[in-house]
Amino acid sequence: METKQINLKIQKNLLKAAQSYVENFGYRNIQDLATESMREKIFDKNQFDETFTREEIELIDIIISKTLKNKEFISEKELFKSLK
Repeated sequence: METKQINLKIQKNLLKAAQSYVENFGYRNIQDLATESMREKIFDKNQFDETFTREEIELIDIIISKTLKNKEFISEKELFKSLK
């Protein structure tokens, strides 16, 4: 699976808590904790349909990237309204 490196800004108190969590629960580093946390949030709670094709996932990634770049955020309600 292809990976991509990202930068993540977090508050100092959250970083300190994450470092403590890593040490107490046997993670190799904060990156592993962040990756597992995202997997749990996205996949384990069924908020993401893993049946997307590779092309669909790439399209979703493009849309997300452009939305973030252009700061064109809308509410979840507005999103679902526009998709109907």
